[in-house]
Amino acid sequence: MKRARLLAALTIFLVVCAHGFESVSLEYKVKAAFLLNFARFVEWPPSAFPDASAPIVICIVGEDPFGEQLTRMVADEKVEGRRIEVQHPGGDAAGNCHILYISRSDQEELSTLFSNPRQGVLLVGEGEQFVHRGGAIGFVTENRRVRFDVNMKAASEAGLRFSSKLLMVARSVEK
Repeated sequence: MKRARLLAALTIFLVVCAHGFESVSLEYKVKAAFLLNFARFVEWPPSAFPDASAPIVICIVGEDPFGEQLTRMVADEKVEGRRIEVQHPGGDAAGNCHILYISRSDQEELSTLFSNPRQGVLLVGEGEQFVHRGGAIGFVTENRRVRFDVNMKAASEAGLRFSSKLLMVARSVEK
């Protein structure tokens, strides 16, 4: 019952946050809100930040399905006193990223990230196979709802810890 209420509250929050930005599909409005919330429910190792005021950086690799939606959504947000920034890195994909969203178009090309996880980098992508390949969080669509799967081993190898609140709303958790 508690989980259902938490999921319902999160869904309402996501729809409210997504309202008013019509250039992006509802699916990616919801995924953008999830990315912001992942920042709230993941604990990074201290070494992931150069100093106490460094921002949490969400990077989009490949085609950006969010448009300006994600940038607008995080504009005035802070997590643990840190600003949140959105970047689109080239070349060295992980750069100074904390959350690295790998678009469907680039998942095959970035297989080295799966086999060599970077400390302090949360790998997020799409599809049921994403977490099986080594990503930490994979978005899936189930009954026309955006859900996500979690790979605890991948998160642990990157030095990340997930809040139990995040794990409670995950569709599945691989250990």
